[in-house]
Amino acid sequence: MLMKEYRICMPLTVEEYRIGQLYMISKHSHEQSDRGEGVEVVQNEPYEDPNHGNGQLTEKRVYLNSKLPSWARAVVPKIFYVTEKAWNYYPYTITDNWKSEYTCSFLPKFSIHIETKYEDNKGSNDSIFDKEAKDLEREVCFIDIASDEIPERYYKESEDPKYFKSQKTGRGQLKEGWRETHQPIMCSYKLVTVKFEVWGLQTRVEQFVHKVVRDILLIGHRQAFAWVDEWYDMTMDEVREFERATQEATNKKIGIFPPAISISSISMPSSTRSAPSSAPSTPLSTDAPDFLTVPKDRPRKKSAPETLTLPDPSKKTF
Repeated sequence: MLMKEYRICMPLTVEEYRIGQLYMISKHSHEQSDRGEGVEVVQNEPYEDPNHGNGQLTEKRVYLNSKLPSWARAVVPKIFYVTEKAWNYYPYTITDNWKSEYTCSFLPKFSIHIETKYEDNKGSNDSIFDKEAKDLEREVCFIDIASDEIPERYYKESEDPKYFKSQKTGRGQLKEGWRETHQPIMCSYKLVTVKFEVWGLQTRVEQFVHKVVRDILLIGHRQAFAWVDEWYDMTMDEVREFERATQEATNKKIGIFPPAISISSISMPSSTRSAPSSAPSTPLSTDAPDFLTVPKDRPRKKSAPETLTLPDPSKKTF
């Protein structure tokens, strides 16, 4: 298990971001989806929790086979997805409490758990997750939407907070150190726990997933601010209607596919079922594992004669 706490500051208020994050998630999912790849919305409906009150429950399937590294594509089926379930209670508990759980259609020992809380500050609350993870070791990572680099293939100058300036709010063109002086400012605190309980692969996979999560958080929060003029005047009813229409269009864009393979348990030889947690990780390569490789010069096995002779019915044998 590898746990990290991400803190992402935004030049918005928590109440403004309530609309902005719904708009960003819907639009981003639609942009990143294509036939066979992307985010399919399975469920999105109001939900009431006895402790947190009224909220929203969403379930999504994220199809991402082509986005996996080559060593992972070699061992997962082509129809592969991660299921996301999220309970969004805004603004109940501290300011907001957004739980997300990710499970994999092919790897039952893989999961991601995300808890999010929003506060109107610059990421200065060191005890925000004391109730959830007070005694658990975790690394705190600040993400700066203006200064941190994103993968080149996702970069757009129009979505760069260093150059973008909002016409409706006058905010933007964030300079180095903006978090210390900008008003308004809020922080999205995310406690992310990744589990991949497969000996020999655990460390490599958990570190890789955290890198992907960090990139997604950075890109998504940059876009939420860069698109502020598109959503700033929206009401909750209007953004929910935008969300509904965009999700319907995204599902059509992905297309309809047969159910993915789901494995409830994996039986492994007793010699490989468990190992000490301190055991070193197995180095991974970009080549497919040996057990998936088919010998090129393997001789064809003849299971029947090439010519089949039937008996002549006019000739009787006594």
